[in-house]
Amino acid sequence: MSRRPRELLSKPGTLRAIGYVRVSTGKQALSPEAQEEKIRQMAALQGVQLVDVVVDRESAKEGSIHKRPGIARIFDLARAHQVERVIIAKLDRLTRSVVDLGELLTELDRAGVSLVSATETWMDTGSAAGRLVINIIVCVAQWEREAIAERTAAVLQHKKAHGKVYNHTPYGFERQGDNLVVAPVEQEIRARIFKEREIGLSLAEIADALNAQGVPTKIKGRWHPSTVANILKAA
Repeated sequence: MSRRPRELLSKPGTLRAIGYVRVSTGKQALSPEAQEEKIRQMAALQGVQLVDVVVDRESAKEGSIHKRPGIARIFDLARAHQVERVIIAKLDRLTRSVVDLGELLTELDRAGVSLVSATETWMDTGSAAGRLVINIIVCVAQWEREAIAERTAAVLQHKKAHGKVYNHTPYGFERQGDNLVVAPVEQEIRARIFKEREIGLSLAEIADALNAQGVPTKIKGRWHPSTVANILKAA
C-alpha cells in the first residue's frame, strides 16, 4: 500500500529503488519514521534513486506475506521492471518467516530485483555474497516446507489410523466427540463410487449420476469430479 502513489520517474542511468516499511500492531523497536530514514540513508549511500516508499500496516502473524498490499505493489513494479532494488530498514520488518522470505527472494530474483537491508549488511542480493545467502535461504525454506508437510501428514495418518477426527469429517463417517463413527448411508454411496470407478466410469460420469439422483455431498452440495476424486484418494 503506497503512502504516496505516483508515476515512477527516474533519472537516466540511475538504479531505481523502492523502500518497504511495515507497521506492526504491537511494540516495535523501529518506528515507521525511523524505518524510512534508514531506507533513505541506504539509498543515498548506494547512490540509487528512491522513487517511492510503500507502507504496510499489517501484523507479521497475519497470514502469508503475499497478502500484504505493499508487497503486492512491489511485486507488480518488479515484474514490470520499474524498479531494480528493494530497500528495507531491517529484516524482521519484512518477515520473520524463512518460508515467506525464500518465496519473496525467489520472486524478486526472477525479476532481476535485489533486496537490500539497511541493518543486515549481508542482505544485498545484488552481490555475490548476497546471492549465496539467497540460495541458502531458499534451500532452507524448501526444507522447512517439506518438513512441515511430512509432520502434518504423519499426524493426520496417526489420527486416521486411530479413528480420530482430522481436518474435516471424511465422507462415510460422522463426528462423535473427537472420534469418527461410521455413517451407514454414506458408506453405501462411498462403496458405490469405488465400484463404479472400478468398472471404468469417469469421475464426471459418477458425479453426474449422483447429482441426477439427488444424492447430497457431505456439505449438502452438488457433486463434482474433484469431490469424487477426493473420496477415492482418502481410501
